[in-house]
Amino acid sequence: MFQYIYRFLIELTNKRWTSALLQKFSTSSISRILIPSFARIYKVNLQEAELSINDFPNLHQFFIRKLKAGSRPINQEPESVVSPVDAVLEEDGEITAELSVIIKDKPYSLIDMLGSQEKAKKYINGTYVLLYLSPSHYHRIHSPFGGRVIDQWTLGNTSYPVNKYGIKYGRETLSKNFRKITEVEHEFGYGAIVKVGAMFVNSIETIYESEVIEKGEEIAYFSFGSTVILLFEEGFFEKLADLHAPADVKVGEVIGYLKYKGEKG
Repeated sequence: MFQYIYRFLIELTNKRWTSALLQKFSTSSISRILIPSFARIYKVNLQEAELSINDFPNLHQFFIRKLKAGSRPINQEPESVVSPVDAVLEEDGEITAELSVIIKDKPYSLIDMLGSQEKAKKYINGTYVLLYLSPSHYHRIHSPFGGRVIDQWTLGNTSYPVNKYGIKYGRETLSKNFRKITEVEHEFGYGAIVKVGAMFVNSIETIYESEVIEKGEEIAYFSFGSTVILLFEEGFFEKLADLHAPADVKVGEVIGYLKYKGEKG
């Protein structure tokens, strides 16, 4: 029975009133009675959580749980790009000259995703990586590379499901959902971290304070299962050759390398 309840909570088509009710329930003390069954159904690794399962005051706090120190070592190779989240790397590919990406056989406008042609145009012919977080995943977001935050902005006011069915059958989910975009100037150019919300209208909280962020630094968290899209300028990123979607990845693991435009390897 609990499995059907959670499917309903996670996959319910978003409405403001349902989101508000779900948010109110998940942050209430009564919701803590669901934590053990949630952990069991989604096979959450309780051994790596910072707190004991009995120490979480509600389901929301369990969902955004922190991990014990050292649980996610960050690769320190100078030019490596690491996964910002525990997730499934669902898709990766090229951004077209028309500023669109093809995900689950559907075109998504990068102009819509980023909110303007001015923001999008620097990624013409660049590369994208899409990472999907299920309810079982650790939901804190870390920086995939170091650099200087040059801008952050918020777009969208709905939050439809971002699982594979939501992406496949939804209406412009990735470019219309509530999302927060962080643009970073790294050693070789620019990269964007697009955090796409799901369920709650405001389901993304940013937590970094400095203008300069380090690779692996915690920068935000999701309140419900969501998606992160990484964008790179043309010629400045090369994905690991043996990393093929779909692939399970964890925070700190190498997914590719930054490189000077035109270089290989």
